[in-house]
Amino acid sequence: MARTSESGDIDAGHTATPERGGYRRSTGSARGEARRRQLLDSVADDLAANGLVGFSLRRAARAAGTTHKVMLYHFDDADDLLVQAIVLLREKRIAAAFEAAGRDHARLSERVRALWSILTGAESGLRVLDQAIGLAMYDPARNAPLGVEASKQYLPLLLSICPAGWDDRRKHEVAAMILAALRGFLVDWLISGESTDANPGFAALARALDREEAARA
Repeated sequence: MARTSESGDIDAGHTATPERGGYRRSTGSARGEARRRQLLDSVADDLAANGLVGFSLRRAARAAGTTHKVMLYHFDDADDLLVQAIVLLREKRIAAAFEAAGRDHARLSERVRALWSILTGAESGLRVLDQAIGLAMYDPARNAPLGVEASKQYLPLLLSICPAGWDDRRKHEVAAMILAALRGFLVDWLISGESTDANPGFAALARALDREEAARA
């Protein structure tokens, strides 16, 4: 995960982690889980609004209206908290994408285009998820969970929008292709700032999906 300073700040040049000696941990009771989820919701909202830069346990605690010691009672450290908050934000984005992809779209290519409009929509307020991609690329050994968890979360969505008549192998092959292509388009979009709707590569992907679907009809 992201490197942290002694205060839990994101730091590309240091390997120290937050001090946790002597802190009690949540036991997983129903009350403790409800409190943990409340804290996580507050942190996720802060990340969605303010992004990843400068994230720390103390910033997270301020957003949640508590102390960093309380955060360490419910989470392992800043890295653990960040992963869980990113996963929660992805869940919200994926839920919206799933709803959009299922609205009156007969072809797979149309479902993918509808899904893409949600993934890149400014109204989502989730640019932090795009920042997390950069963090995973910057230090893949340490930040691997950000990328691995993203694949685990997005792949079921992509499998679900494949034609029902396809066998499992074909669904997994096409879903993996879509996931890789959309990641590439996302990076290109973030770098260039150009609309992906006008990207000839995206049009080519749509045609490839149409051909794949027609061949399996």
